Amino acid sequence: MSSARRRFLQLAGAVMAAPALLHRAVAQGYPVRAVRVIVPFAPGGITDVLARLIAEKWSENLGKQFYVENVTGGSGNIGMGQAAKAAPDGYTILVHSSTFSAGQALYKSLPYDTLHDFASIIPLGLQPTVLVAAPSKGWKSVSDLVAAAKAHPGTLTFASAGIGSASHLAAERLRFSAGFNALHVPYRGPNEALSDVITGRVDFYFLPIAPALPLINDGKLVALAVSTATRNPTLPNVPTTAEAGLKDAAYAFWTGVFAPAATPKPIVNRIYEETRKALDVQSVKDRLAKVGVEPMPMSMAEFDAYFRADVASTVKLAHDAGIPQTD
Repeated sequence: MSSARRRFLQLAGAVMAAPALLHRAVAQGYPVRAVRVIVPFAPGGITDVLARLIAEKWSENLGKQFYVENVTGGSGNIGMGQAAKAAPDGYTILVHSSTFSAGQALYKSLPYDTLHDFASIIPLGLQPTVLVAAPSKGWKSVSDLVAAAKAHPGTLTFASAGIGSASHLAAERLRFSAGFNALHVPYRGPNEALSDVITGRVDFYFLPIAPALPLINDGKLVALAVSTATRNPTLPNVPTTAEAGLKDAAYAFWTGVFAPAATPKPIVNRIYEETRKALDVQSVKDRLAKVGVEPMPMSMAEFDAYFRADVASTVKLAHDAGIPQTD
């Protein structure tokens, strides 16, 4: 091979390698300034709590501030639209929940493309819900509830924290799996719903385990099943919906990290690795457990596949349940 030919090949190889080297250098130096973390909900909810917890660890470990901004309105769609249109440079991150999956099912049009405008990075955990009823109902198991529903078709009611909320979708999965009809009673929030369930005005309700636990322990509510695939350690004697004979009734309310779709892969990989390391810290595990959040270990590819399957499943459920789309 001539020396000219060799020099040409070396130059061509260097040119081809330059973008990859540049991306690695960018990732190694990331971040060089503050990073905006969008939460499309008001402060205080579980998604906001998890976002602030992980942003605190990102700030500590990466040396720049990761600040949470609650961009509310439009049932989360305003914040989502801002995140989708943000520069894909790693300086805008989105922390969202399984409500993200519901958006495609609930709205005729959205200011973003659910499956193409975002890169799924990593789940932060899932918040199990528990199926509860008032002791006055006399139900001791899911079978008792289902028997009552089938004995009096269409007369049972279930509460939710709003149309498309986790409590709504979990109840819809339950009734479709068990094969009964019930009337949905949406409330403006979980506290109003819980009050009517405790008094027996509404028949059943799925709510997060953490706020339900003291009411269950005090005998104000009866726990019939948990919505996740495995039993919850705080309610070891309460079966899963699958153990109760309803194999398709499981529902998981998850929270995860996303970025604009064109964010450079090395930066996305770094966010993933830093988040994974943060979630392995014992103090973080303890704080998650305190707010009733279970670990949800997944690779980036696994989370992306999980998210896409969750969107498809939620869209089908909404269609089957006749949940109307809004503008």
